[in-house]
Amino acid sequence: MPVEMLFKELLLLLIMMPLQRNSKACGFVVYQNDKLFQSKTFTAKSNFSQKIISSKTDENEQDQSASVDMVFSPKYNQKDFQLYSYACVYWNLSTRDWDTYGCQKDKGTDGFLRCRCNHTTNFAVLMTFKKDYQYPKSLDILSNIGCALSITGLALTIIFQIVTRKVRKTSVTWVLVNLCISMLIFNLLFVFGIENSNKNLKTSDGDINDIDLDNNDVPQTDTINIPNPMCTAIAALLHYFLLVTFTWNALSAAQLYFLLIRTMKPLPRHFILFISLIGWGVPAIVVAITVGVIYSQNGKNPQWELDYRQEKICWLAIPEPNGVTKSPLLWSFIVPVTIILISNVAIFITISIKVLWKNNQNLTSTKKVSSMKKIVSTLSVAVVFGITWILAYLMLVNDDNIRIIFSYIFCLFNTTQGLQIFILYTVRTKIFQSEASKVLTLLSSIERRKSLPSVTRPRLRVRMYNFLRSLPTLHEHFRLLETSPSTEEITLSESDKAKESM
Repeated sequence: MPVEMLFKELLLLLIMMPLQRNSKACGFVVYQNDKLFQSKTFTAKSNFSQKIISSKTDENEQDQSASVDMVFSPKYNQKDFQLYSYACVYWNLSTRDWDTYGCQKDKGTDGFLRCRCNHTTNFAVLMTFKKDYQYPKSLDILSNIGCALSITGLALTIIFQIVTRKVRKTSVTWVLVNLCISMLIFNLLFVFGIENSNKNLKTSDGDINDIDLDNNDVPQTDTINIPNPMCTAIAALLHYFLLVTFTWNALSAAQLYFLLIRTMKPLPRHFILFISLIGWGVPAIVVAITVGVIYSQNGKNPQWELDYRQEKICWLAIPEPNGVTKSPLLWSFIVPVTIILISNVAIFITISIKVLWKNNQNLTSTKKVSSMKKIVSTLSVAVVFGITWILAYLMLVNDDNIRIIFSYIFCLFNTTQGLQIFILYTVRTKIFQSEASKVLTLLSSIERRKSLPSVTRPRLRVRMYNFLRSLPTLHEHFRLLETSPSTEEITLSESDKAKESM
C-alpha cells in the first residue's frame, strides 16, 4: 500500500533471472496512489503521496525464480519528521492485504532504501515516521517563571486563608481556598509533567543505517508514536484540575452574585457542601466519560491514547480539520469553558456596574471611594472569575505574528494568576500587613542586636566579682586574687548600679 513519503523517482529496478532459453518477459507499472490497494492492516494517517510498483510476467502465476532488487530514495521534510522504520512488502491477492513473504530489507547506500523480493507482483515500501517536535524556548522560560511565582503565591494564600479564617469571618474563604488548591495542583502538574518524556528517547534520527534490517513486519500505521501511559495520566489530571479551576471560578461568580446582587444573607443551608460536590465532582464526571468513550471506540488500537492526548505534550489532542465535531477537546473542554466564561463575564459586568462603580449620592465627598480603589476591586473580581482566559480565543487568528503576540500576553496574564490572587487577596488585607509589619520589625531588631558589640562576658565577670566581695567569710581568701578591673568592667558596673537605683 502506501509508499509512505513522496519518492522522487524509482532509481533502480533490476530483474535477475536465470539465463535460460525459455526466459519470460516481465512488465512493470507504477501506481501514483493506493486507491486500488486498501489494506486492513496498515492505516495511512498522513497526507503524503503514495506509490505502488507492480510487476508481472507473461504467465498468470508469480514467477518464483525471479529476484527483484529495488532501491528507493525517500524524500520528506527532515525538519519535522524522522524516518523510524520501513518494511518491504507486496500485495497478496488471496488475502487482499500487504504481506512480507518472500521480501526482505537489504543494506543500501547512504540515503537509500533497498528491498529484495523473490517474486514479481505489486511492490511497496511501507515507511513509518516519528515527528520531531520542537518547542519555543522563550515561551517555556516565561511559562516556568510565571508558574513558579503562581505556585508560591497560591501556597501562601492557602495558608493565610486557613490560618486567619476565624479572624476575618468571611464566607468567601472556602471558595477561594478551593480555587487556589485546584490552581496550585494544576500549575505543579503543568511545570513538572506537561512535556512528553518520549521526546528525550533516541530513535534512528532519520539515519537509514541505524534501522533494524532484520525486522520486516508490516506496520500498523505510517506514523509511529511510542506509548506513554504516564503522559496520558498527566493529560487526564491536567484536564481534570483545569476544569475544576474553571468550575470554582464559576462558583465564585455565583457566590458573589448572590451576596452582592441578590443580597442573600445568610446563604442557603448546606451551601458549602453543595458547591463542593459541584466543584470537584462535575469535572471528574466529564473527564471519566471522555476517556471512557475514547477507549471504548479505539481500545483495540495500541495508539488509542493519541485520540485523547497529543504526542508533543501531555494535553488534549488537537482535532484534525475534518474531525473537529468529534474532538474530545471541543466537547469536554472548549464548550464547557466557553459557557463558564460567558456567564462569568455577564456576572462581572453586572457586579461592576451595580456595585463596584456605582456612585452613591448619599455619601459625602470624603467618604466616596477613590477611582484607584474601584480599579483594584474590579481587578480582584476579574482574577477570581478567570476573565483573562478570554485571551485564549484571540490566539485562534490566522495571522502568525498576531497569534504569537497574543500567545505571550496570554502566557503572561494566566501563568501569573496565582501571584495576582496572592497580591489582591492576601497582601492587601490589613491582617497580613499588620503581621508583616511585626515580622519586619522583629527582623530589624535582631539585626541591630547582632551589630552591637558583645558585652555578656565582661558583665558576667563584674557581677561575679561583686558577689564574691559581698561574702565576708570569703573576702579574705579572695583578696590576693583581686585584680584591678578594666575600664570597661568599671563602666559596666556603674551602669548596672545606676539601673538598679532607677
